[in-house]
Amino acid sequence: MRFFLRSRSFKIFIATVSAVLVVVILTAVFSRVTSPVSSFVGAVTTPIQKAFKSVSDWVGGITGAIGDNQALLAEIEALKKENASLADKLIDMEELSAENKNYEQYLGIKEKNPEMLFQSAQIAARDNTDPYHGFTINVGLIDGVSLHDPVITDLGLIGYISEIAPTYSKVVTVLSPELKFGAYDSRTEDDGILSGRADLAIDNKCYLYNLRRDCTVAVDDYIVTAGGSVFPKGLIIGRVSDIKQQSKDSSLYAELKSSVEFDRLKEVMVITYFTGQGYIGPKE
Repeated sequence: MRFFLRSRSFKIFIATVSAVLVVVILTAVFSRVTSPVSSFVGAVTTPIQKAFKSVSDWVGGITGAIGDNQALLAEIEALKKENASLADKLIDMEELSAENKNYEQYLGIKEKNPEMLFQSAQIAARDNTDPYHGFTINVGLIDGVSLHDPVITDLGLIGYISEIAPTYSKVVTVLSPELKFGAYDSRTEDDGILSGRADLAIDNKCYLYNLRRDCTVAVDDYIVTAGGSVFPKGLIIGRVSDIKQQSKDSSLYAELKSSVEFDRLKEVMVITYFTGQGYIGPKE
């Protein structure tokens, strides 16, 4: 027994028991008290955790804001499309209203010539190099317009279609010497030939020549179309501003101011059919 208490095995046994007792005691004590290591670790990690949570919350807020903004942008885009659609409808209604109003201005001509057919048109381009105020309109073959169809406004005759394409046409005005046609004084019925001249076109004028010397045409008389295959009868051309003698013979001619201000034109009407209308083929 005495040798056992001094042996290596006994010493190992005692050391083991002592170690177990120390662990038990420490566990009991420190279960109620926070360890310094735990406190240190907590002191270090707590601010990091808070910072991480703040960043996480900020990222979450941005993500939510982006989602909200995307929804808002989608809604704005939808409203833009709806607004554009409403604007298109409004423009269509305004154009229809303007076209109806435009047709109303020609009711007088239509009542006198019920067989006439019209096509409204807008000025698409002006030829600034043309001293006779020629222009292009936005209708052509696909709209039922033909070469040499008369072009008018509610104030009177403009001219006729001189060139034509599927979607547009060019117009020569009564101020141009290219046009020569019969016309007469609506009051006296004295007749002559109407055409244009460069010197007169500057003042928005044309002239009626080959008037008899004994005619009774007077200043302010209205000159109208005599009718035929190109122009229907009775379209107002303008009013007489002066009467002069031809230099080559004893006949007279009358200068007349056009009823139309060509440089202010925006809309016109093409007469696509009238009784007695003839077809004149394109120039070679």
